[in-house]
Amino acid sequence: MRRFFRRSRQTEGEPSRHEGYYAIADSPAAGWSEEDDWDAEADWDDRPGGVDRDPFENEVDRESRGQGRTGWRRLLTWKWFRRGLLLFAAVVILLIGYLAITAPLSKSLQPVVPPQVTLLASDGTPIARSGAVTEPPVPVSELPPHVVDAFLSVEDRRFYSHWGVDPRGLARAAWSNATGGTVQGGSTITQQLAKFTFLTPERSLTRKAREMLIAFWLESWLTKDEILTRYLANAYFGDNTYGLHAASLHYFHRRPQNLTVAQAAMLAGLVQAPSYLAPSKHYQRAEERMRVVLGTMVAAGHLTQAEADAVKAPALDIRRGDVMPTGTYFADWALPQARDRVESGYARQTLTTTLDARLQTIARDAVARAPLGGAQAALVAMRRNGEVVAMVGGRDYASSPFNRATQARRQAGSTFKLFVYLAALEAGAQPDDVVSNLPIETGSYRPKNSGGKYSESLTLEQAFAASSNVATVRLFEQVGSENVIEMARAFGIEASMDQGDPSLALGTASIPLIDLTAAYAGVASNAFPVEPTAFPKPEQGWWDWFWNGPESLGSADHEAIETMLRSAINSGTGRAAMLAGPNYGKTGTTQDNRDALFVGYAGDLVVGVWIGNDDNSSLGDISGGGAPARIWKDFMRHALGAQDRATNGGSAPRADPSGPVEPLDVPEPSDIPSDLPGDLPGGPGDVSLRMEDGEVILRTRVEGIPIDVRLGEGGMRMDDEAIEEARREAEERVREEIAEATERARETAGER
Repeated sequence: MRRFFRRSRQTEGEPSRHEGYYAIADSPAAGWSEEDDWDAEADWDDRPGGVDRDPFENEVDRESRGQGRTGWRRLLTWKWFRRGLLLFAAVVILLIGYLAITAPLSKSLQPVVPPQVTLLASDGTPIARSGAVTEPPVPVSELPPHVVDAFLSVEDRRFYSHWGVDPRGLARAAWSNATGGTVQGGSTITQQLAKFTFLTPERSLTRKAREMLIAFWLESWLTKDEILTRYLANAYFGDNTYGLHAASLHYFHRRPQNLTVAQAAMLAGLVQAPSYLAPSKHYQRAEERMRVVLGTMVAAGHLTQAEADAVKAPALDIRRGDVMPTGTYFADWALPQARDRVESGYARQTLTTTLDARLQTIARDAVARAPLGGAQAALVAMRRNGEVVAMVGGRDYASSPFNRATQARRQAGSTFKLFVYLAALEAGAQPDDVVSNLPIETGSYRPKNSGGKYSESLTLEQAFAASSNVATVRLFEQVGSENVIEMARAFGIEASMDQGDPSLALGTASIPLIDLTAAYAGVASNAFPVEPTAFPKPEQGWWDWFWNGPESLGSADHEAIETMLRSAINSGTGRAAMLAGPNYGKTGTTQDNRDALFVGYAGDLVVGVWIGNDDNSSLGDISGGGAPARIWKDFMRHALGAQDRATNGGSAPRADPSGPVEPLDVPEPSDIPSDLPGDLPGGPGDVSLRMEDGEVILRTRVEGIPIDVRLGEGGMRMDDEAIEEARREAEERVREEIAEATERARETAGER
């Protein structure tokens, strides 16, 4: 008989370890051995007297009942699985049906229409209408193998083996994005063709699903070569250029059949970010991307590493005449931004820009009126938030479409001193702190003040207003070049600037006028950096402002720099730009008068003006406080004056005038006599008085030259150009009279 407890084994002579234990049976059955002892690891049901066993249930009944319960569960599980599978299939079918209805499958097999963009001024006036620069498609079979290999290596290495969607590529991209590697999209060339020719640029799962559906559709109806030909004929390559044929002619002036490995690799690299990588504006970026493409060609086995290393960056051959025939400097600058906003191939797009047609006319006229000789001029006007409202990139777009406001990189001159003084204020300096204005006679760099004017010392405000070079260099060395450069970077200046170079304080860095003007806009708004834009900026939400809001100066520092900027106009080098109301600005003149600038702001307008020669030759006696300051004032006077009248309903007085209002002695223009007595030079009828743009204009003649004397809010001023012309003519007459007198004297002496 079995026992409930296992009996312990013991050696001879050892006491039992279970003394005191008792057995269920009084004694073992006959023939019992230790091997017959019950195993504690046996199933519970096999144990004697198992508590879960029905004593009247036999083994067969118990086993059949357990199998019945298991079968019933399996039946229910399979039933719900089939229902879920059918429901999932129904959802998939409905989703595919919806995508098929909303996706432009009917258009996917038609030739792609090049996109057309119409740009409007802020008042809805059309300013430019431009279609894409395109050329006829080139079949893939006519292209050299290295051209095709370059695009396939970097964009879709498995193009000829997948069915429009590459699961392996999607998985690789998802893994790279999830693990923090290089951000990848995973789209095939077929998907890219579907996206940029038939879909909007929205980023959503619905658009991605449509993209895949169109890709399968294209793969079903077109051959691989036909798909690749369409892709290469419609991809955007920057500079408003669509298609490989147009891009190869635009950047290298050669047919795609003749592209070299370097040229093909550079073009293949542009597809990723055409505007950002366009070699016409960002050659270094394009070259770096070209090296990436060459690396993918090596990885794909199309080139050896030695062959890739031997490839040199290709030279550009851009024929400017066919770049962007839009007709205005502003439109040329705005169009790439427009392309980034719309990528649909079938819809014609109309975009409203920030350009103000009235301010654009004022800017053009202000530049045209200036006595520039043979020099070029540029003007850019923007709101404090960077919205550009007027742009003049040169004196004549037809003869030179090169935009000197955005493309030219010229030295900033003394306008760069803004960042030196901002860095000093941030370090704790005050406008009334004193700095030496004596000549610098030690060290290798010894700048001079304009006109050789020096003094014992100046306050920072006086030094800024007078644009003292020696005082600024001393301040630059006290603050530290790294702090000045950091300040300039904070305001959006990306130009190359070398630490430890004292000439940087005087503006030797080459900065586009539009970037310099945007930096001053950052001061005007006290929110920087300011990014210039051709399209209205959306208002920033509080959450974006909290996480990614602009930087700003402390209130004391901002007030101090504005005090200096106003002193530069009221009592410094920028007096020619003085307006009746508050205005702030800084002059700039580079070495040998090669560049002359004035940048400043008044009201809601921030304006930069540049004058220079394209060959970088000297301007003679033109400086930043001369012609540029007068152009700036001419623009501002008309822009702000007209703005005030429009805002306040014609001639009604402003609610908050910037200065005292002085009534005119004569209330109406009709009361002013048109002719004055002839006691002034010129006789009766040669002197007239009239009103124009809120000014009283007295016109008279000096030695036959008409001269306007204007009296308005800015005080009295005269036509400097006319006076200069009268002076030259007077000097010429004096020389002629002296020559005639000398000749008569000689004749008289000869007769004697």
